[in-house]
Amino acid sequence: ASAGIVPTKGLVEALFSHTEGNPFFMTEVIRLLSESGELTAGFIGTPHGLKIPEGVREVIGQRLNRLSEHCNEVLTTASVIGREFDFQLLSSLSGEGTEDRVLEALEDALAARVIVEPPGTMGRYQFTHSLIQETLAQELSTTRRARLHARIGQALEELYGAHAQVHAAELAHHFAEAELVLGPTKLVRYSLLAGEQALAANAYEDALAHFERGLVARDITLSGTEAASDEEAAALLFGLARAQSATIEGHQLEEAFANLSRAFEYYAEAGNVTQAVATAEFPITSPAYWIPGVAQLMARALTLVPADSHVAGRLLSRYGGILGSGGDYEGAQQALGRATAIARREGNVPLEVQTSTYAALVSGQHLHWQESADNGLRAIELATANENPFIDLISRYWTALSPLAMGDPDAARPHVLVMRDLAERRSTPRILASNHLMVVTTLSCLEGDWKAGREYSDRGLEVSPLHPQLLLPRILLEHETGESAQGEVYLERLLQAMRRGGPDQLIGSARMSMAIAAVARITGVTDRLEIAKAAAEAVLSAQPVTPLLAIQAKAGLALLAVQMGDQSAGEDHHAYLLEQRSTMILTVSSVDRLLGLLSQTMGDMGQAVVHFDDALVFCRKAGYRPELAWTCCDYSDTLRERDAEGDRVRATALLDESLAISSDLGMRPLMERVAGRQEMLQAPPQTAPSYPAGLTQREVEVLRLIATGKTDREIAEELFISFRTVGNHVRNILNKTNT
Repeated sequence: ASAGIVPTKGLVEALFSHTEGNPFFMTEVIRLLSESGELTAGFIGTPHGLKIPEGVREVIGQRLNRLSEHCNEVLTTASVIGREFDFQLLSSLSGEGTEDRVLEALEDALAARVIVEPPGTMGRYQFTHSLIQETLAQELSTTRRARLHARIGQALEELYGAHAQVHAAELAHHFAEAELVLGPTKLVRYSLLAGEQALAANAYEDALAHFERGLVARDITLSGTEAASDEEAAALLFGLARAQSATIEGHQLEEAFANLSRAFEYYAEAGNVTQAVATAEFPITSPAYWIPGVAQLMARALTLVPADSHVAGRLLSRYGGILGSGGDYEGAQQALGRATAIARREGNVPLEVQTSTYAALVSGQHLHWQESADNGLRAIELATANENPFIDLISRYWTALSPLAMGDPDAARPHVLVMRDLAERRSTPRILASNHLMVVTTLSCLEGDWKAGREYSDRGLEVSPLHPQLLLPRILLEHETGESAQGEVYLERLLQAMRRGGPDQLIGSARMSMAIAAVARITGVTDRLEIAKAAAEAVLSAQPVTPLLAIQAKAGLALLAVQMGDQSAGEDHHAYLLEQRSTMILTVSSVDRLLGLLSQTMGDMGQAVVHFDDALVFCRKAGYRPELAWTCCDYSDTLRERDAEGDRVRATALLDESLAISSDLGMRPLMERVAGRQEMLQAPPQTAPSYPAGLTQREVEVLRLIATGKTDREIAEELFISFRTVGNHVRNILNKTNT
């Protein structure tokens, strides 16, 4: 309220962590941030270099000034230990024979409420507020603080003895602060140990910080390409790659893979086959399959192990997933078949689960939806408690997404619910969590549950604000419900995601082509059609490109062809999409409705009717109500244009159904569109004027509507398109009717 903004979750957490909600501290920190310009509505993350405001420092100083000089000295040493500190350690730092004096000082501090004894502990103390600890620590010079950290680190090593490794994070902190005094050796050792412990505890951000700190201390470039120079460097790079894959977004995965490769190169050259295999088979998360060099690294790893061994089976399993996701379906099937044979020969269930999961991924990428669902179900049914969490997540993903594409949400729902829960676990890597929430969002939007769609979309976009697969359904959701301004916000984010490069650029481009084309159909706004066309063509010209991405790009181009009335392009896209009848392309359109629109654009009304009938059957069986509403409206246009016996009656019924659904779901743009169509059908027949030869039925219909004074937004769009061929005849009619 004081700053006049709605704070982000990250800002709220940062402020609470710093002030713990103390009203005075909070007020002072907010004032300081406002004056420095950091406190803005667009803030994401935590403030950099958050300082203690002078007002807070003065209040804390007044409390500390009431204590003796000796008490302040003891508390200053304690502040360097941390927010919580141990009496035994503090006494050892204060010299021989000083326990009683240290205890006396702590009792004075307890009485002044500067420190407290945590409940259920003995010999441990804690500063009542982190800002008191920070104020004391900041009073020290850099040199004295570094020397204190060195003494603390060495004292802790002696105190912990054989169990020092368990406290690696604490020791790494003190040795990092003491690096100028002690050098990097102990800092690197404990940073590596702390990083591995953080990974094991799924504390990925902490692990990232530990590995980065160790590498910086070793003077190793974090984003280089040179191989590791020794075992320790390789371990740090491999740890960094694992932490990065769980915390960064898809476009940054190339950096994670580069660090993994640097570790692999060292292990392979050093003959450490066990670690080389471990790095090669670590699942840098999707969409890593488009990262250059992944398949080559896997192929090289396979040369290090016996061809028919269990280890080869694990590598072949992942190699098959990578080949198939890179467009090589046959090569993938061969690798996956060999992995399955090894798994069954050895009775190794976890390996068969992994192989079935990668088979589901490959089948889905190549639009073999039933095959993908079957492979995913097999992986889930065979699964034990020994699988890599990545495998469980991916098998659920394709076992949910494939039925949704085939129009069977009931088969997908159980897996969608599991994915929703998995996405909220802290152990789930960021990219996988976003992908899983995309599937949950997709189901909600397909069924017209906009509230749930927004909720799940918000959760995913909070984790990954530029995730292309989450942005597409959100863009369409906002436009479908008439929130075009909000939809534009998310469309701009998708444009940003598409332009930033990286391995998910093709995904962003495919989504962009569909998003712009679909939004143009919903709203009539056609100012970005060239961007959509260029994005789709970039996907189709890429090598390699999977059929899944190709059909998405084709869907975008198909909608553009319909929008522009391009018959030639319509014929090409119609032939391409025929093989995927009775499937759904994400939340954009059913393939059958696209085929119907393309046939109408081509002037083949009989063929269009067949496709629209198929689309009605598909949508009603699936329960995809928003898509059904659009199908009814588009089908009515075809019937109205064909105008055969009974067509107007059926067109009217379809419009009634479309209006009922769109009204129930709050799809305002479609409601307005349908109302305009109903008015056209209810108008009395007009005597058809004479038109020049060579016009299409669509163009004649546009001219008739203009002549009868119909001037809604859609007719204006059609007029714009028809001007290309009708020319002066349209201008004459406009002049005569004074439109």
